[in-house]
Amino acid sequence: MELSLAILLAPIVLTLLVAIFALREKSRAPISSTNDAKNLPPGSMGWPIIGETIEFLFGNPENFVFDRMTKYSPHIFKTNILGEPTAVICGAEGHKFLFSNEQKLFTAFRPLSSKKLFRSSQGGAAHVQAPRNDEVKVLRSPIFLKPEALVRYLGHMDSITQQQMVKYWDDEDEVKAFPLAKTLTLTLACRFFLGIDDPERISRLVSDFDDVTVGLHSVPVSFPGTKFYRANRAAAAIRKELRQVMKEKKTAMAAGITMQDILSHMIVATDSSGKFMAEGEIADKIMGLLVAGYSTVATAMTFFMKYVGERPDIYAKVLREQLEVESGKKTGELLDWDDIQKMKYSWNVYWTVSTTNKNPEYFPEPEKFDPSRYEEGNTYPPFTFVPFGGGPRLCPGKEYARLAILTFVHNVVKRFKWELVDPKEKIIESTMPTPTMGLPIRLTSRSLA
Repeated sequence: MELSLAILLAPIVLTLLVAIFALREKSRAPISSTNDAKNLPPGSMGWPIIGETIEFLFGNPENFVFDRMTKYSPHIFKTNILGEPTAVICGAEGHKFLFSNEQKLFTAFRPLSSKKLFRSSQGGAAHVQAPRNDEVKVLRSPIFLKPEALVRYLGHMDSITQQQMVKYWDDEDEVKAFPLAKTLTLTLACRFFLGIDDPERISRLVSDFDDVTVGLHSVPVSFPGTKFYRANRAAAAIRKELRQVMKEKKTAMAAGITMQDILSHMIVATDSSGKFMAEGEIADKIMGLLVAGYSTVATAMTFFMKYVGERPDIYAKVLREQLEVESGKKTGELLDWDDIQKMKYSWNVYWTVSTTNKNPEYFPEPEKFDPSRYEEGNTYPPFTFVPFGGGPRLCPGKEYARLAILTFVHNVVKRFKWELVDPKEKIIESTMPTPTMGLPIRLTSRSLA
C-alpha cells in the first residue's frame, strides 16, 4: 500500500514547496506504529493535527528548512505541514535519489489542500494518486509545450506583452510591478491554454487566481474568513467560467472552426478505451495549468524588476544584450527563437532572481545577487542545481516559462530605466514571496533618459 508519508523535494531554492510525493512502503502498518516510527528520519511531527504548519506558513519557509537541516540532518528530516506527514529531502544526493526512483519508491499524489480545491482528484482513498503519465501525455500531445510549438506562439507572446506595455506602462511615471506582472502572465496563460484574449474576462479572474494560489499553501480548513474558504469560493468561480468557455469551444468546433489551444485538445482527447475526459476533470486540469503558468512566472518577473532596479550595473548588461537582439530586427518584427537563444545573460539574471541555490557548499556567497555564477564555464556537481526538476519530474512548462519571462525582459528593458519607490519595501516571506505594496517603481522612458 502507499503509506501516508509525503516526500517534499527541497532543492533549497526560494520556492521550496515544488512537489510532494508519497512514499511507497510494503508494510501495511500505520505510520504511528513502533516499527514505522523507528524507520522514519529524525525530526518532529509538531502539534497534533496542525503539526508544524504554523511555523512553516507564518515564518520564512527557507529558514524553516535550514533550521531543521541544522538541528536534525542536512540530508533528510521529518515534519508535518499542511495536514501531511512529510519527509524533506535536501541537497544533491536527495535530488539524485528522488529522480532515480520515480514509480519505484515514489509516486505522485495531491496534497490535502490541492485535493479539496481540485475536486476531480478526490476519491475514497486517503491519497489519490495523480495520473501524472496521462496528464503529461495530454499536455505534450500533440506538441503544445514542445519548443517547436512554442516557437509559433512566441510572436503572440511578444505582441501581447507589447500591447500590455502600451496600455499599462508607457504613459505612466510610476506603476506597481507585481499587479501588472500578474495581469500579463494571466493574459498569456489564458491565450495559450484557453485560446481567449478578452481583457475584461481575464481581469475578472485575477483575484480568483490569487486566492487559489494562496489557498494551495494554507491550512485546508474551510470556514468564513479563512484563506482556504476564499480559495474554495475562487476555485468555484473559475470552474464556472471554464465550463462556459468549454461550452463556447464545443459550439465553435461543431461549426467546423479549428481550435489550436490546450483546452480544445483536452475536450476532444480520448483515452485508450475511447472515453472522453469529464468536464469537471478538464476544468481542474486547466485551472492547475493556469495557476502554475500565472503566479510563479509573475513572481519571477516582479523580482527581476526589484533586484535589477537595485543594480544599475546589472541593468546595463541586460540592456546591452537586449539592444544587440533588437539591432538584428526589422522595425515591427517580433521576437523569434534565435533571439531568445541570444539572451543568455538575461536568463542568468532570472536564475539569480528566482532560483538561487542557497547551499554555500556549492554556491559561494549564496545571498549575493550574482548572475555571473551561472555563466558558461562555471560548472557544478550533478543534481546541485535543478530549478525545474529532473528526470521524469522535469517541469513540462520550463520552455513556456522561459519564453514568457525573456519576452517580458526584452520589452521592459528596451523601454525603461526604473528605480524602486521604496527600496526597503517589506517582502512577505512565504511559499510565494510577495511585496507588500505591489513593488511600486518609478519609470523613466529610455527615449527621454
